[in-house]
This record gives sequence, structure tokens and C-alpha cells, in this order.
Amino acid sequence: MASGSGALSGQLSAIEDAGGDGTIDLPDGGALAVTSLDRLVFPEPALSKGDLMRYYVAVAPLLLPIIADRPLVLRRYPTGVRGKSFFQQNAPDGVPDAVRVETLRSADGEPQRRFVGGDIATLLYTVQMGAISVHPWNARVNSLDMVDHAIIDLDPGDGSTFATAVTVARLVHETLDQLGREGVVKTSGKRGLHIQFMLAQGTTEQDALALAGEVAVRVAMTRPDVATVERSVDARPRGTVYVDYLQNIVAKAVASAYSARATEAATVSAPLAWAELSDRLAPTDFTIGNMPGRIARVGDLWRGAGEPG
Repeated sequence: MASGSGALSGQLSAIEDAGGDGTIDLPDGGALAVTSLDRLVFPEPALSKGDLMRYYVAVAPLLLPIIADRPLVLRRYPTGVRGKSFFQQNAPDGVPDAVRVETLRSADGEPQRRFVGGDIATLLYTVQMGAISVHPWNARVNSLDMVDHAIIDLDPGDGSTFATAVTVARLVHETLDQLGREGVVKTSGKRGLHIQFMLAQGTTEQDALALAGEVAVRVAMTRPDVATVERSVDARPRGTVYVDYLQNIVAKAVASAYSARATEAATVSAPLAWAELSDRLAPTDFTIGNMPGRIARVGDLWRGAGEPG
């Protein structure tokens, strides 16, 4: 039986070199079929499905605790980042035994089969299906009416830049400090930044939404020249960053820390130290190619700053 990330990566490389189709032995004794590992996913710098799987194997010890027991929202890219994509919530029939699927009840009481994160088989199977990013719910399957964290999504609008988002992130940090809450920050992997803060056990979705909304409104009132909570894109002042607190509605999901993103450069949603927020920072600084090395240098900044996963 193969075990460890090195063994899994070695199996994936061997299968890719042999044509791209095969079966990997999982650390727990199970197995998972993989196909087309040589298929190009990211055209620049020419990274394959196998490269993406090996990245997730490398960061799994940090990523899996974050998404453990959380339903996952998939966005599938069957032909890579330049091809068409589509969202998928429900798990299809015929999912391998090693992959975790739970039947949940929707708001109208209908049963829905969802992928649930927390193990390497499920993570790699979502990539096998064509997913690139990992989008977990804020709630866990054993307490879907409760959330353990709130998220602020900073989305630069027309006329604003990533540097503007950095400015707004500092304002969010200051506001959280004023409220006595510790936040962690990461790049979204695309144009913006995500800031997360922990909540007391038993916090409801409505309370989380209210708390995040309070933070967002305070920031927008403090600096309306750079921040807005206006939901209508057309009505947002030019040059501002949308301080989005509505991602805290149950079943909404943003990319997890350490998730790859569907960008040409194979960027990653990278946890940051607050001191790293500077005008020199760029979302393209962090990719699936350099993120494992960064983790080796700086450690797990997500859990290290108070995020329990």
C-alpha cells in the first residue's frame, strides 16, 4: 500500500508519463481511477491535470482540515481554463466508494447529494471531474444551520486596482481590531482579497451575516472614496472596491485558502501575513508552482493566525 504525499505524487507522475490513465493507491488502502493526467489545464505556463493533482497532494495537510466536513461547490473546466465551465452542486451516481458524498436537505426539504471535503480521495476526484478550485461552504454537514466563521470578499470594481483592495483590506483589519476580532487574510487568487474572522460556537447564518455586514458598512462609511457596499454593479462609485459580506449566506462559497484558481497563470488563494499587504503585492505572486515552497518557508499562515480549520 502506498502512503504519504511523496508516494501519491510519484504514482501520479508515473501514470502521466505512461499515457495519463491509471489507478492510484490511497493512503487508507482505497484506490481511485484517474484519467487524462497529461491534459493541459493551464496554458501558461503549460501545466497539466497531473500537475494540479500533485499540487493538491502537496498542500493537502493544510487544505483538508479547512474543508473538512464542509459541502463543496464545484466549477468544472473539462477542457482547461480556456474552455467552457459550469457549476455543479449535486454529486452524480456512480461516485467511487472512496469519495465522500452526503445527502443533505435543501431549503425546500428536497434531498441533495453533495460532495463533502476533508479527505484526499474526494479532493482528487473533484479534480478528476475537471474542478480546479475548492469552494467549501461556511457550515459543516453536522450543523448546517450554524457557521464557524464569517468572510469579507473584497472585489475591485471599474477604475480600482488590486492596490485599492489592499488599502481596503487594511481598513477591514483596523475595523476588526476595534471590534476585538482577529482576522486572517488571503489573496482570492484572482482580482481581490478575502478576510475571514472566527465566530463563537453556535453562531447562526443570520448572525454571521449581520456581523460581516457591520464590518463592511463601517469600512464603507470610513472611506467611501475606496470602499462601497452597493450591491448594484452599475451604481457602485468608480474606483471603489465592493466590500461583499453576502458570501456569508449558507451555500454560498468562496475559494478555500490554498485553493488553485482557474486563471491563465495557475494562481492560488494564498494566506498572507498582515505585514505583507503592500502596494507591491500582486495576486499573480502565488501559483501552484511556488506555493509549496512558500509554505516550507513561512508555514501555515491560515491556521497559524488563529484559523482552526
